Amino acid sequence: MAIYLRQICLVAEKLAPVVDDLSEALSIAPCFVDPAVGKFGLENTLLAVGSKFIEVVAPVEPNTAAGRFLERRGGDGGYMVICQSPTLQEQAQLRQRAQQADVRIAYESDRSTWNIMQLHPADMGASFLEFDWDEEEDVTGNWHPAGGKAWKNKVNLDGAFEIVAVELQGSDPLGLARRWADIMALPLESLNGIPTVKLANAEIRFVADQDGRGDGLSALDFKVRNREHLLAKAEKRGVQVSGTQLTICGTRLNLTS
Repeated sequence: MAIYLRQICLVAEKLAPVVDDLSEALSIAPCFVDPAVGKFGLENTLLAVGSKFIEVVAPVEPNTAAGRFLERRGGDGGYMVICQSPTLQEQAQLRQRAQQADVRIAYESDRSTWNIMQLHPADMGASFLEFDWDEEEDVTGNWHPAGGKAWKNKVNLDGAFEIVAVELQGSDPLGLARRWADIMALPLESLNGIPTVKLANAEIRFVADQDGRGDGLSALDFKVRNREHLLAKAEKRGVQVSGTQLTICGTRLNLTS
């Protein structure tokens, strides 16, 4: 089964400072604001990273799922892994696998041009896992959560231009990895002793709790150009920098050339 990473969602107490930090430190541009997230008590901004996206959401109302997440994890952090299913049939197969594994569907929207299916983080462990289907079935093109195709004019290839890996941490990384691999119907591999699931265009690795914050989406790996320049810009802005790693929105961002 082919599954493509298209978007990572981070959640923050305040939206603008995180968006500004990401934009400046990674040289990526905001490309879309979706007013529809208001029905969940949120505001958001998406930033383009090649043909993938970083979304930042922040609660604007009390008693939201995002607000409860912030309380549970003690601050900003990774929130969702959002993937694209190339065909409607493959999305249906993933739904069936989730149901057979007693994984609850937290949210689903069946539209003629775009279908959304979010799996519950309490059942998946670490984060929401979302599978979307888009009628154009172009895994590097049209993307409804980013407003269609207009985002292409915002892509900057001189900074971060690709998200190549997602890191999920937990108290039982192997058990967590097995659950995600089973739902995705993908093989579970060991890369340098780390349980890893390879998507069609990225990897998801599973590690022990690295920061004492419990299960969660803990890190992202980016391919970048002008890495030293990006690190210098981040440090000047006051972003936490350690070697080739930044920490923004409670998430470790590893920069690789």
